[in-house]
Amino acid sequence: MLMDSGYDSYQQVDLDAQAASANPHQLVVMLIDGLLDEVERIRGHIEAKRYAEKGMGISKCMNILVGLDSALDDENGGEIAENLHQLYDFCQVELYQASVQNNVDHLTNVERVMNNIREGWMDFGKNA
Repeated sequence: MLMDSGYDSYQQVDLDAQAASANPHQLVVMLIDGLLDEVERIRGHIEAKRYAEKGMGISKCMNILVGLDSALDDENGGEIAENLHQLYDFCQVELYQASVQNNVDHLTNVERVMNNIREGWMDFGKNA
């Protein structure tokens, strides 16, 4: 347990350092990566029937999605911003369904959508 705490602290410091030096594009990718990592943990929690941990993971993912959605520029983003908003909403509904039903199939839907969005951000980053 003590070793895990030290490792978690090291990971947090590393993440904080990455975030401090990241541009907005990199921050979005980091948030998506964090969400995808948490979705994988949620899958394990559901399968192991660790429902309290599942709930905390769902909450983290919802917060990430709210953050990504609130960063959208509705005025200048046009159709892209609207499409991302709808995809983030879809993911929130799927996370809710995964939580209520303890059904990992809904997590797979979230992973597909968020991996596609991540791929788009990565392609955009190459051209920016």
